[in-house]
Amino acid sequence: MNVATLARKNLKRKSARTVLLVAIVAAVACTLFSATLFLKSINNALRLGTYRLGADIIVVPQEAETSARQALLSGHPTQFVMDRTVLDRVRAVDGVSNVTPQLFIQPTSFTCCFSVDAFLVAFDPATDFTVRPWLKKNLKRDLAVDEIIIGRTIPVAVGDQIPFFGTGFKVAGTMEATGMEFFDSSVFMSLESAYRMAETSNTMAVQSLPISRDKISTVLVQIREDMTPDRVAIRIEHDIDGVKAIASDTVTSTVRKQLSGLIRAIFIISVILWGIVLLIMSFAFSMIVNERRREIGLLRAMGANRLQLTSVLLTEAGILASAGGLVGVMLGFGILVSFKDLMLHHLRLPYLFPEPAELATLTAAALLIALGTGLLAALLPALTAVRTEPYDAIRRAE
Repeated sequence: MNVATLARKNLKRKSARTVLLVAIVAAVACTLFSATLFLKSINNALRLGTYRLGADIIVVPQEAETSARQALLSGHPTQFVMDRTVLDRVRAVDGVSNVTPQLFIQPTSFTCCFSVDAFLVAFDPATDFTVRPWLKKNLKRDLAVDEIIIGRTIPVAVGDQIPFFGTGFKVAGTMEATGMEFFDSSVFMSLESAYRMAETSNTMAVQSLPISRDKISTVLVQIREDMTPDRVAIRIEHDIDGVKAIASDTVTSTVRKQLSGLIRAIFIISVILWGIVLLIMSFAFSMIVNERRREIGLLRAMGANRLQLTSVLLTEAGILASAGGLVGVMLGFGILVSFKDLMLHHLRLPYLFPEPAELATLTAAALLIALGTGLLAALLPALTAVRTEPYDAIRRAE
């Protein structure tokens, strides 16, 4: 009979206690894994969304700052305009290397049979650095006037026709998921398409779209390498009245500040839970060793050495901890998937699930922590037991 077989038989003899210890380890593993995966998914979305935006600064009308921030973070459809002359004035600010305009449009409804809060975003194909890189890589051509690109969560397929404000558009492509609703729930079209749609809405749509060709919503800014976003943002606001220059990293840093309290709370709770589980398992294994002193003494008398007996006890702890870790990871994953949408609805945060390799790393880390907890809890009782002389162990157990 090998060590693993003996350890399994010992655990089966006290099945109720075994199940309880597995459940305790599973609770900690579930907490650590689900919390880490949730926070990692938010950070993934913030990182990819900032990269996709491509802008160091977003310039918007001063009164639209709050709406712009909400649109960037949660994809909440909004609509505001400012004079197109702001574009040239921003371009002239010292430290600015590149600018491109965008126009935000909030449609009254999506289309016939879908209930989706679509957000129309018009861009300038000549200067854009947000959508155009995707077009070059995937569509390999410019958008036609009657074509649009949709975000991942818009429930339509490539080739479908979608009407907005009385104008029909053909879906030319679907962007990959970013976890940020600004991209995933938006419909992208060229500025020319948006202006033509506004012009024809007076006669073709139930509700007109009063936006003229001299209006834009925002100016996306890329700065020189020798400048900082905050410094250029201050210059923009100083040189141009009535605008707000938002550094893109401040949008994500706001979310990270909001998460900092949550991260600290989760960390504290996790450490406390881990300490409690370590104490409980240490106490449980002390009881197990005391109950089996006679057995340990007899095995020593029959020729079993200290290393073999220590291996049996640590193997039992490893089996308990591994089973609890596996159950906890599966439970945490299930809870996160089931309640993800509800949590994000209340928190209004971007979310992008990790890639399989990253998910496998997180899973392995959670299992290793659970295994280490079990082995650490059993180590001291095991060493104490095997150091007792066989005769003393048998007499104490009588």
